[in-house]
Amino acid sequence: MAISQKLMDELKRRRDEAFAAGGKEKLQARRDKGLMTARERIEALFDEGTFQEFGMHVQHNCHNFGMDKKVLPTDGIVTGIGRVQGRPVAAFSQDFTVAGGSLGSNHAKKIVDLMKFAGKNGMPVVGINDSGGARIQEGVESLAGYGQIFYQNVALSGVVPQVSIIAGPCAGGAAYSPALMDFIIMTRKNANLFICGPQVIKAATGEEASVEMFATADAHATVSGNIHLVAEDDAEAIRLAERLLSYLPSNNMQEPPHDFSVQVEKTYDEELNKLVPESPKEALDVYKVIDRVVDEGSFFELQRDFARNIVVGFARIEGMVVGIIANQPAYKAGCLDIDASDKGARFIRTCNVFNIPVVNMVDVPGFMPGLAQERGGIIRHGAKMLFAYASATVPKITLIMRKAYGGAYLAMCCVDMGADAVFAWPTAEIAVMGAKGAVNVLFGKEIKASQNPAELAAKYQQEYAEKFSTPYQAASKGMITDVIEPAQTRGVLAMALRSTLGKRETRLPKKHGNIPL
Repeated sequence: MAISQKLMDELKRRRDEAFAAGGKEKLQARRDKGLMTARERIEALFDEGTFQEFGMHVQHNCHNFGMDKKVLPTDGIVTGIGRVQGRPVAAFSQDFTVAGGSLGSNHAKKIVDLMKFAGKNGMPVVGINDSGGARIQEGVESLAGYGQIFYQNVALSGVVPQVSIIAGPCAGGAAYSPALMDFIIMTRKNANLFICGPQVIKAATGEEASVEMFATADAHATVSGNIHLVAEDDAEAIRLAERLLSYLPSNNMQEPPHDFSVQVEKTYDEELNKLVPESPKEALDVYKVIDRVVDEGSFFELQRDFARNIVVGFARIEGMVVGIIANQPAYKAGCLDIDASDKGARFIRTCNVFNIPVVNMVDVPGFMPGLAQERGGIIRHGAKMLFAYASATVPKITLIMRKAYGGAYLAMCCVDMGADAVFAWPTAEIAVMGAKGAVNVLFGKEIKASQNPAELAAKYQQEYAEKFSTPYQAASKGMITDVIEPAQTRGVLAMALRSTLGKRETRLPKKHGNIPL
């Protein structure tokens, strides 16, 4: 017996209601502003025809303040699964046209149910945030909903990749769910991310602070470091999420999407030899090194404008997915400071949980000196780098290009901190400190008392450099795997990576380490 027309009509009516969201006028108003609707964002993310919606017919669960008479299609959020570049992904997209995308108990339940599904089935989660915040009419139930989401964010942490797109307002407690995810992408226009707005700040502290100072994509990308990528609009945010996922495994039980069809070869790139400045006082631009070592166009940098003295991002080296961590001598001389330590440590741990090999490019004179750094806790923050490297069990390959002094040498993953292979250019300087500082400590009084202090200091500095800081000194003690020409770097790193991809390392049983947060 065929299904009745009445039932078919009712199904169509309900589906049309869900797709109508907040109404044609509200949907068109968004498009007029250059914004995508919640469904358009979902459709743009997934491969055409692969989206399967969960909870289309869910309605709000509130009977206060006349809410029982209101219809909120899909309870203001679109959730479901589909495929991104052929791989399964779960996603949710808050709908600002329906009650401002406010979060109530059933809205939260849809997110939590989707995340649980993603965890059980080992697929990444992409969350598109565009909400006015907690649904006030539901009171404490909306707060409970946020708590349930946060709990699930933590449950999935290190299990499946979690990517948050901030494409509208995300304020108050709502901001903590993106903060608990692995990556945050934020649109430059229309999006705000903050705990307390300008009015609250003024009322509490008397400070005048516009949203541009602390809540926009530019503010978070440069000052707070809360986000990883800035997109010009919704479409670019979706493209960035797609590209980001292309470097990640679907879950922690899988390897990254390496391309083993690429032949690993001992390549020789004369241009790398030319990139090294003749003078050790001249800064090396590490971006030029990265671009020549990784597969063309494959470097995908994260947090580009935050803590620019360290560079992090994903890339491929002869088909293999890697995480790049590099000092940038062209900014703050490449010193490790508080922000650089946090940025580096977080990225190392992200690579480790998703089985991504780490390549370290070292040119670091030390930790940043200064009262502000000491009072700000550089000891604690710098220790995060040490903890992250020592606890990481993925392949770790280190290239020492030039300076590697003191604690910063250790903090950039030397052999004693668990590096599987350490290569050095002939220009590498590995020592407790630079020659000038060492000579001042060892011979300062003698130099001051001499008739020609500048000449004697230069003599001692040259002797110190030749005896104590060349890469051959470290290599003679087994601390360097090999000293190589810069031109050999790409091939040498590729071969080391390919030979360590099968690495297995066990540690003493424990619940988890206690990173110095």
